[in-house]
Amino acid sequence: MAATPEPGKPGKGKSFKLLGILDVDNIPCARGSVLYGSLGSVVAGPGHFLLTRIRRSRLSCDVGIGGFILVTLGCRFHCKYNYVKQRIQERTAREGIKNII
Repeated sequence: MAATPEPGKPGKGKSFKLLGILDVDNIPCARGSVLYGSLGSVVAGPGHFLLTRIRRSRLSCDVGIGGFILVTLGCRFHCKYNYVKQRIQERTAREGIKNII
C-alpha cells in the first residue's frame, strides 16, 4: 500500500483541481468539505422537492445549491478551527519541551 502525502505537501500523482484553480489535495480540510457539501446538496435539493410537492423545480435547485454552500462552509470552518487549534497545541508543546531542555 502506498502512503498518502500529507496535506500541504505536493504528491507524485496528478492533483484534483476544483474549477481549475482550487487544488483540493494540497489544502487542508478542502477535500472533506467539498465531499460533505456535495452530500448536502444531494440531500437538500431532492428533499425539498419531495417534501413541498411543488412543481417549481428551480426553487429545489436553488435549495440544493444553497445546501452545498452552507454545508461546505460549515464543514470548512469547523475543520479549519480544529486544524488551527491542533497547530497551536503542537507549538506550545514544542516550546515547553525547548524550555525543559
